[in-house]
Amino acid sequence: MLLSHVRFAAALLTTIVLSGCAAMSNAQPGMQRAEVLARMGQPTQVLPLGTGTRLLYSRQPAGQQVFQVDLDASDHVVHIRQMLTMQEFQRIVVGQWTREDVQREFGPPASIEHAANWPTDILTYRWYDGQDMFYWVYVDTNNVVRRAEPGVEYHFDD
Repeated sequence: MLLSHVRFAAALLTTIVLSGCAAMSNAQPGMQRAEVLARMGQPTQVLPLGTGTRLLYSRQPAGQQVFQVDLDASDHVVHIRQMLTMQEFQRIVVGQWTREDVQREFGPPASIEHAANWPTDILTYRWYDGQDMFYWVYVDTNNVVRRAEPGVEYHFDD
């Protein structure tokens, strides 16, 4: 009985998450900022870009998506990208990117972890690639990325 309730709750949560994804796809290139805000709500972060502004919509810590909506100088959408993909993570350059670079591209992490064999923060992002995944970004004391790698998020059933 309990298992059927858990499965129902999981199905309901999946429906809610997928409907949130559908809402994200309602924004289109060329739209004005006000229309994006009306459709997508307030962003998690607003970041200045050299030629405009980035609206970052994060579903972390529980969700597995982060959407970038880049606006030009006249506040029109230039492009929209879902950032939590292997292709996007592979853009991280170890030894060059900083914590600030990572968070400008991917938003705040789902969590910041620590491990006995790593002296500083590990930024953890939750994402989906056919299965639930983590992406760990290890920074040093100067907040420079020293390691970045994916891992599987295992779920343990009762």
